[in-house]
Amino acid sequence: MSPRRGVPAPGTAGPLRELVTVEVVGEGDVVVLRQVGREAGEALGLDRQDQVRLATALSEVGREVVAGGRGRAVLHVAEPPHAGLVVHVHGALRAGVPHGDLTGVAAAERLLDGVEVADGPDGPVVVLHKALADGALLGARFDRVQAALSRPRSADALGELRVQNAELVRALDALAAREAELVRANEELEETNRGVLAMYTQLSDELEETNSGVVALYAELDERGRQLAAANDAKTRFLRSVSHELRAPVNSILGLASLLADGDLDADQRVQVGYLDASARALLGMVNELLDLARAESGRQHVHRVRVDLPAVLAELAGTVRPLLRPGVELRVEVPGDLVLHTDPELLERVVRNLLTNAVKFTESGAVTVRAGRAADGRAVVLAVEDTGLGIAAEHQDEVFEEFFQVPNRLQPSVKGTGLGLPYARRVAEALGGTLEVASEVGRGSTFTLTLDRTEVPTLGRVLVVDDEEASRVVLRGLLADAAAEVLEARDGAEALALLASAAALPDVVLLDVRMPGTDGPATLAALRSDARTAALPVVLMSSVEPPDVDAPFLDKAELDAPGLAAALRSARGADAPGAGAPRAGEVAP
Repeated sequence: MSPRRGVPAPGTAGPLRELVTVEVVGEGDVVVLRQVGREAGEALGLDRQDQVRLATALSEVGREVVAGGRGRAVLHVAEPPHAGLVVHVHGALRAGVPHGDLTGVAAAERLLDGVEVADGPDGPVVVLHKALADGALLGARFDRVQAALSRPRSADALGELRVQNAELVRALDALAAREAELVRANEELEETNRGVLAMYTQLSDELEETNSGVVALYAELDERGRQLAAANDAKTRFLRSVSHELRAPVNSILGLASLLADGDLDADQRVQVGYLDASARALLGMVNELLDLARAESGRQHVHRVRVDLPAVLAELAGTVRPLLRPGVELRVEVPGDLVLHTDPELLERVVRNLLTNAVKFTESGAVTVRAGRAADGRAVVLAVEDTGLGIAAEHQDEVFEEFFQVPNRLQPSVKGTGLGLPYARRVAEALGGTLEVASEVGRGSTFTLTLDRTEVPTLGRVLVVDDEEASRVVLRGLLADAAAEVLEARDGAEALALLASAAALPDVVLLDVRMPGTDGPATLAALRSDARTAALPVVLMSSVEPPDVDAPFLDKAELDAPGLAAALRSARGADAPGAGAPRAGEVAP
């Protein structure tokens, strides 16, 4: 039995660092081993499908060990050049059965990158290997993952069965969606075929005369299609590799330039090293802009909405841009002191910083002004960046939002730019639920106007969701999207208690699942009530079974909807939290 083709043998992996050891004595330990495998896969950055493969392989080999007696599984991380998760499973296998005939080992070989059975000092050792990205688990992150995997677990077979069922349901849903897509495509193909047949019957004489031209046309279309597909694949490969292929060497250049600058250089050498550093930083900036633009363009821009104190944000941005002003140019910020909106502060800062930087670049005299206020209907915030600079001709005002376009003007050769900033800013504005428009006149300046909707601040504040099922947490996060300022998550009671203990500011309300492995809902609630710091924290329990006999509001998971969930959490916060409605630590009052 040998590793798969193209994957290094388990024994040839790099130096190993132990993550956790799981004793495998009975079927309950097999359940625990499966849980540990799935969590390890998630922590190491494997996708969901690979997490399931890893957990299944470990449980299958674990059952072989239990059938033969007892043993233990030791999870390691192998360092580069062959980075991976390496699991040594020690224990007696079934006597008299060749290793190649062990169904559990054979199953693991189909699921993982490499499997081998070796003779150890205490008997057979099954070595499993799953490849990882280089540097997937280094430094402090290794310690955190090691601590998380080492926490006590209970062999909750029912809970694990529920997780496996959820995985099966997801797989079935994916298959059903694929089948529906195939049916739809087949129907479209049949409809197309009927139309083609009718057209062929009607125009058969003409088709005979032009057959060669049609064939040539179809060949050209197929070739164009292949070219477009190849270009799209190339773009995808570029986006996946650009971080490693460009950022790593550029960062190395920056590091070497810094070392050289600290050395004994003459004046000419110091100037040359300065040019090297500046060029590398410019290249790194262009790479970052390309990645940001691609992320926004693909629709995968993650928006994390919280309360944002707009005057504070604009004041900070003005401070960073002011040193870039030309002599005699004034920077003004005009914004009401109480203007608050609910958006992603990091993405908002990127958009406004881009607009301010552009205005400063092309304004030689006069002023750059930032104005913000509520729209006439009161449901949006309008932020405008005005300048008295060169301005943009009418025929170029749409083109400025196209990648790599730069407005031709006399200052263009002397200012740095890639033509990616404004396209990125518009796409981020759209991701935030708003718009970005420009109005300009040559010789009089430009005004870029950012309009953001959803300025009403949710009333629930910060909500901590505690649920062991990831699918359930995703649903709850969606139900709370319009009502909560921020949604925090914990996978079980122990993780929730640890999060609360280390938090500088408590959440406003806790939504707590009743049935969870380890520390369940009632036990978590009891721990919260016994701690003076969290005793008054509002808690709402939820489950798909009968409510427990505890003094706390309860919701049926099967009947949850966004309005009902928000109302229940709002009611619990008003009833249980002293001074409910006032902002907690870390919040900004509207």
